[in-house]
Amino acid sequence: MAKKQKQNINNDETLTLKDQLNGDVLAKLKAAKQSLVAEEQAKEEERQAKLAFERKQREKNMSFEELLEKYGDKGSKF
Repeated sequence: MAKKQKQNINNDETLTLKDQLNGDVLAKLKAAKQSLVAEEQAKEEERQAKLAFERKQREKNMSFEELLEKYGDKGSKF
């Protein structure tokens, strides 16, 4: 009888989280993870767009002297 109890304990230890959780719960967790990843990606894209817009606005408001200093005299002869 002691051997059977020991075997049952070993079988319980080898169960994974997937085996222990119900399929619905696992599906809900995966869906939640996907939505969080999508939300994070959207925030990153928004941040990049905001930085690009701010950079354009700063460049737009630069004086001719600042633009010449930044880009140098790389213009064509024409």
